[in-house]
Amino acid sequence: MKNAKSRAASILGNIARYVFLLAFSYILLYPLIFMISNSLKSPADFYDPTVEWVPKNAVTTNLQLAIQAMDFGGAIKNTFLYEMVAALLEIVSCAVAAYGLARFKFKGKNLLNAVMLLTILVPTTMIIIPSYINFRYLDIFGILGLIGKLTGSELRLNVLNTGWVMWLPSLFAVGLKGGLFIYIYKQFFQGLPKEFEEAAWIDGAGPIKTFLKVIVPASTVPIITVTMFAVVWHWNDYYLAQMYLSSNFPVSVQLANIESLLGSALHGTEMTQTVTAPVIMAGCLLTVTPLIIFYIVLQRRFIASIANSGIVG
Repeated sequence: MKNAKSRAASILGNIARYVFLLAFSYILLYPLIFMISNSLKSPADFYDPTVEWVPKNAVTTNLQLAIQAMDFGGAIKNTFLYEMVAALLEIVSCAVAAYGLARFKFKGKNLLNAVMLLTILVPTTMIIIPSYINFRYLDIFGILGLIGKLTGSELRLNVLNTGWVMWLPSLFAVGLKGGLFIYIYKQFFQGLPKEFEEAAWIDGAGPIKTFLKVIVPASTVPIITVTMFAVVWHWNDYYLAQMYLSSNFPVSVQLANIESLLGSALHGTEMTQTVTAPVIMAGCLLTVTPLIIFYIVLQRRFIASIANSGIVG
């Protein structure tokens, strides 16, 4: 009798678990299924109220129009050139900055920690105007401005509409969400046993070699975590790219402007919702697909890194 009750309780528990997972999966997958369904609909299917999920006449015209309107090949190239390079620089620079804050004692360390927290708390929109002016008149400690006053010529650089507006902040660990990335790294580095570094120092390794040969190989979990966040946030970055660039936009900006870009792609066709909505859905699908593939690939390595590091709950 007791075995029957425990078996029944186990079956009910499994059923409840599966119901919860199915419901949660539906919530997560619904937007993707909605995009795929609508991006394959013809204008007639989109207008037909009887067509809900499966188009009667699936077409790829919407995808072709989205690729043409967004200049998808050029947008992807700009995204990798500007945003992904910036993400890579930020992954590296934030790790170096976090290691210094986590392991070394120096004057001004508490101040730097406070600044790091401020970069997390203060939104980008509050500092966008001084940042814009800084990139418009880029100077090094005011040296170029001082020389310009003495010589009567403008020597300060204008780096707007170039990759430097993305690369420079990331290079100095103050790029998009840089404070959060430093915090993630810092919390992990503080939990590493100091014996790792002491053993390396005894063998004659300096701080740089210790960081590269000991700390980095042991930090796959925060590196992969920061990589996932950095790639996703830089890929979806619209605000900074729209503010700093006036041409050669990444895919996020092109997607935001797709409705206005459809005019030239449709060649005078009447801009109705039945025409534009499926193309917009196709543009969303094209934009999000590389991120989905990236997440699926990196998720496996993330789980493997947790298992190999010996971290348990």
